[in-house]
Amino acid sequence: MSASVTAPYSESRPLPPYRALFAVDAKDFTGLPAVQHGPVSQLIPELVDQALEQAGLHKLRDAKRFPANTGDGVVFGFDPAFLPFVLWPLLGVLDDILGAYNTQYVGPRIRLRASVHVGPLPDADNPGDGNGTARNDTHRLLDSRPVKAILAAASEQVTHLAAVISQRVYEDVVLGGYTGLHPDRCVEVPATVEGKDFSQRAWLYVPSPSGNLVQAGVLPLEESAAQAGGPVESDRDAATHPGTHYSGNTQHVREGAAVTGSVGRDITYNGGSTSYRGTNQHWGGGDNVAGDKRVGEAGDHR
Repeated sequence: MSASVTAPYSESRPLPPYRALFAVDAKDFTGLPAVQHGPVSQLIPELVDQALEQAGLHKLRDAKRFPANTGDGVVFGFDPAFLPFVLWPLLGVLDDILGAYNTQYVGPRIRLRASVHVGPLPDADNPGDGNGTARNDTHRLLDSRPVKAILAAASEQVTHLAAVISQRVYEDVVLGGYTGLHPDRCVEVPATVEGKDFSQRAWLYVPSPSGNLVQAGVLPLEESAAQAGGPVESDRDAATHPGTHYSGNTQHVREGAAVTGSVGRDITYNGGSTSYRGTNQHWGGGDNVAGDKRVGEAGDHR
């Protein structure tokens, strides 16, 4: 006999325990030849476990709750007490391990998106444990435009991991000072997912930033688009091209990836890399990264 579905708002009941969630997803997994899907699917959890070991998180590795292999990644729940250590040092260690793997092995390059979230989820060793809004939001954050765009724009030789941290985790763990991850290493982003009714405030953290990702500025849309060499998008254009439209961000680049005007999908980066040192920036909207960039001749700081 199938289990009955509880009606919401019919009565009060105990809140499920809070569980932290960690998920990773491989960039361009579906573009791999079919023969590589199985090996890569097995490799990703091995790399994550290796990072947990090197980060000194053996207890977390052995205490995962409702772990699942998603084919192109993994997701698992854990005690929220481990959250500070997942943000720092685990994310950085995982980035290092991916970099070492991509340098030493011949085969598909493994670059990951990661998301970290927390919320109430059933966890009583029953079928269906781990399912709920917090789990859904973890995957939405993983698929959100900003984290996809930043990984697409960054150098594949240097940046192997881009992480998105939920607002709840950021407030409780980062701003609370419980982790070694400084707030200035994080960038606020509007996390939206194409084709999904999802929009949340979140925070990007890139352990090894690279490339001329963005040089921030504030200019009228017309001047911004003109300097980027693209057409000026009118309000009518925005209405006929649904999605998230960003205006007011501009940059002056001699090489790299320029992000300005309207961005609705992932961005592509082709060109030489430049140095980047991240600082905190609050965005009103857009796939954006702030920091000190060095572009062009020596001494040219923009």
